[in-house]
Amino acid sequence: MRTPFLAGNWKMHKTIDEAVALVSDLRGPLDEVGGVDKAVCPPFVALAAVADALAGSSIRVGAQDMYWEEQGAYTGEVSPTMLQGLCQYVIIGHSERRGYFGETDDGVNRKVLAALAHDLTPIVCVGESLEQNEAGETDTFVSGQVRAAMAGVSAEQAARLVIAYEPIWAIGTGKAASSDDANRIIGQSVRGTLADLYGGEVAGAIRIQYGGSVKPGNVSDFMSQPDIDGALVGGASLKAEDFVALVRGTAEAKGVS
Repeated sequence: MRTPFLAGNWKMHKTIDEAVALVSDLRGPLDEVGGVDKAVCPPFVALAAVADALAGSSIRVGAQDMYWEEQGAYTGEVSPTMLQGLCQYVIIGHSERRGYFGETDDGVNRKVLAALAHDLTPIVCVGESLEQNEAGETDTFVSGQVRAAMAGVSAEQAARLVIAYEPIWAIGTGKAASSDDANRIIGQSVRGTLADLYGGEVAGAIRIQYGGSVKPGNVSDFMSQPDIDGALVGGASLKAEDFVALVRGTAEAKGVS
């Protein structure tokens, strides 16, 4: 059985003091919830403070991005070696990185390989635009993103990573895909592609999250679906009570509370 996994992507929110205050509010309530893996992904500047504040807790820490080189003349970038010891996860290929900062499938793949080589667990984001969705291109596009991201990744490595299906049109808009549609796309376009690449056993072990306007009010619908193994949460991870409600709702829906 795949352990459900919720990760909060704080994006460009929270000062260091605000970040520490938030995880201080999260720590006690989330430590009480078993059977669900939890992580928060603060901005780079707050990683060290958040990691210190969560030491000894059940909450893990993730970065929101990284570069694939270990060091060099790459002003403004953060390397995988710089993240070692600060976090366990790293979000790679988020649609905002692809859309606003020009990240390509090749760059995403390089980052995935670099993260795995440095014992960081990638949370690899895939997802289609509204135009692609309405044109019936979702399955082909998402499957292509999965194949590109996994190029050169061994079956053993693949079993370690996490994939997040996030339809771009549902991120930050208040619109969510239906739970049935999300489950179908995750099962067919994501897990089905992984099965083509690695076989059913490996594909069945990889955790696949849904992301896109996940809230306390709809989390049970998504988490009751068999192929959805958790969520990559944006706005609802910025308030302690909301993120706690998401984790508790996931535990209840998955029958692990």
